[in-house]
Order: sequence, then C-alpha cells, then structure tokens
Amino acid sequence: MTDHAAQRPVGVPTTADLTPALAADFEACRGLVRAHARNFYYGLRLTPEPRRSAVYAVYAWMRTGDDHIDLAGSPEEKQARLDQFARRSERLFAGLTPDEAGMADPVWRAFAWTIGAFPIDRADLRGLLAGLEDDAAQDAGARPGVPVYATRADLERYCYRVAGVVGLICIDIWGLRPGIEREEARRLAALRGLAFQLTNILRDLAEDFDRGRVYVPAEDLRAAGVDPEALRRWSDPDRCDALVRRVGTWARRSYMDSAPLDRMIDPACAPTLWAMTRIYSRLLEKIEAHPRRVAMQRVRVRAIHKAGIAVAAALKARVYSF
Repeated sequence: MTDHAAQRPVGVPTTADLTPALAADFEACRGLVRAHARNFYYGLRLTPEPRRSAVYAVYAWMRTGDDHIDLAGSPEEKQARLDQFARRSERLFAGLTPDEAGMADPVWRAFAWTIGAFPIDRADLRGLLAGLEDDAAQDAGARPGVPVYATRADLERYCYRVAGVVGLICIDIWGLRPGIEREEARRLAALRGLAFQLTNILRDLAEDFDRGRVYVPAEDLRAAGVDPEALRRWSDPDRCDALVRRVGTWARRSYMDSAPLDRMIDPACAPTLWAMTRIYSRLLEKIEAHPRRVAMQRVRVRAIHKAGIAVAAALKARVYSF
C-alpha cells in the first residue's frame, strides 16, 4: 500500500493554503466542470486537493473564454469579447491580482490563485488562448458540409491547442515522479490530449455537422471515399463505417503510444490520469463497436460505468500502485 500523502512533491500547495472564500470560489469552478465536462469531472474526482480544484479552475477559465464565442453576436462582436478575455488573462499572467485587474469573480480569483501556486508555463496558457482564437475563426468562416481542416497535420495543430496543452498544464499541477524527464512527459501528455480530442470529434460528429463544423480532415474523408453529408446521413454504410474506424484507429494508436505517461505522473495523481483515459478509451470502444451511432446520437459512457472506473482506479492505486 502506498502513502500518497507522504509522497506529495515538495512545494505543492495543501488545503491549508485555501481560505474559506477561496474554497467557495473553487466550488463554483467545480460546478462548471460538472455541468459542461462530465467525463473530465469524473476522472478528476480522484485527484487530491487542492490539485483537483486547481484543474477545475483552469477548466472554468477556459469555459469562460469559450462562452464568449458561443454567445450570440456577429463575428466582430465575438472577437471583441475574446480580445477582452485575452487582455484580462494577460493581466493575471503578469502577476496582478483579480482585484487589481478589475475581475472580482469566483472563476478569475480561483484561476489567479492556481497560476500563482503551481508552476504552469504561461506559454501553455497562451496556447489555450490560441485555441479559442481558432474556434472563433472557425465560427466566423464555417461552411456547412465543408471540412475545417484539409490534412491530419492541420487537425493535429488544432488538437494540440485545445487538448494537448490541457495535458501539459495538468502535469504541471499533478507533478511528476522523481527522475522523470519533463520534456518527454510533455510530449506524451500532448499525445494523450490528441487521443482524447479525436475521441471527442467522433463522439460529436453529428452535433458538430449540424452546427456547420466538420472536424474530420478532408484527406481522411477522401481516403474513405465519403463526403461529410453522406457521413451525417450514413447513406453509404460501408464507407461511413470505414471512415469512423479510420479515425478511431488514429485515436487508438495515440492512446497506445502515450501509455508510458501513466507511470510518469506523481503517484497521488496517477489514478486520475488512468481513470480519465479509461473513460475516454471506453467511449472509443463503444464507437468502434457500433460506428453508425455517431450519426444518430452522442455516444456516452453511463455514469455507473464511470463510477466503476473511478473505484477501480482507487483500488489499483491502493493495492498495486501505479
């Protein structure tokens, strides 16, 4: 049995560092994660505090930025809101407190504490801002039925900004085992983020198409001999099936190639990564078993199964360690 508390890396904040007011701010962030990112939420529940709340805060900050794009308005109005969000973020990156920066809001306060308490690379945070810029540009220039990206390399760049960088920030909060090469861990974390995002792209295929976005690269559609509209209607089952399996294989390979990351994470947080990966991998398994479902509805992993994965991760940590 492993005493994770004793293995907490030197310098990592503890719950004693949280004031009651800050704890309330983090609770608001937790509610946002639970409402908007259920898979992420279930996996993160295994993370010890306050590292769990720190990841919640980063997600809530990202969600706030994303909301500026999703709200109604012209492309110019959305871009103006996003520009303001980026300027406010830069004030915190520069070391101002939320009060000094004029942002007395629970999400901003929790986020400011997080980036001050953990060694999060500001370049990674700016990478997330770049991902929001990508989303805004897609929203402004979306053409129904037309792939957003021509090649896999194009899509990978987008996935890095919206998911890979999240992995980099997570390992800065979770911490690494002694002796682990940080750059290799970062490479694998970005690859795991790609696996998660490709899974999400398949899961959300119908919903995204109906919003005017097609994330599957044009080169993959050509290779499978299917166009986005036919995929949405599932009018050519064999070719549609081949397309989903093609992207699924890409995602599955990304899970496998990033497998060494699991044993690089601080043992106290390794169950979190294992559980999150198992939830997303299980989602991919469901898609691969019945590819047509992506054209009919959003494929989900049931809450009871997520809970079972969480229990398995906790037992694995106590009995076998990671």
